[in-house]
Amino acid sequence: MNRPLLLLDVDGVLSPYGTPQPPAGYSEHRLFPGEEPVRVNPTHGGWITEASAVLDIAWATSWNDDANRLLAPLLGIAHLPVITMPPAPFHPSDKIPVIAAYAQRRPAAWIDDLHTPQAHSWAAARSSPTLLITADPTIGLTRNSIDDVMTWARALCDARPANT
Repeated sequence: MNRPLLLLDVDGVLSPYGTPQPPAGYSEHRLFPGEEPVRVNPTHGGWITEASAVLDIAWATSWNDDANRLLAPLLGIAHLPVITMPPAPFHPSDKIPVIAAYAQRRPAAWIDDLHTPQAHSWAAARSSPTLLITADPTIGLTRNSIDDVMTWARALCDARPANT
């Protein structure tokens, strides 16, 4: 069995929105001219690096390659594989076919702020273990969410037969 995947969104997860001021620990960066600033918490870089010890992590965001180009340096993380999303704007459920194609039969945890009913149906119908964590877009990624994903991944690895 391959290592579990962590599919990571940006807007609402690594860049919270919906509040006038960024949450504690975040700073604002103007990465896209004419758009709202992106809120970044550098602590998340350490969490992502820590999670990469037990999970294979990929960007699952409309940012596509911009996540590596613009966000990875601010987080101090290595470039991650990118699950290429449809051109923006798109409905959040439009992520499901490309995520399903990327995940195939691997165990997958997906952190997003907009898990649709279709995402929950997809997760429930998969034969591979699947964990959806829905981030509050006013708060963003939390340590509890990362801990939950790593605990889930470690339990899967510990349950693996010795000859796989």
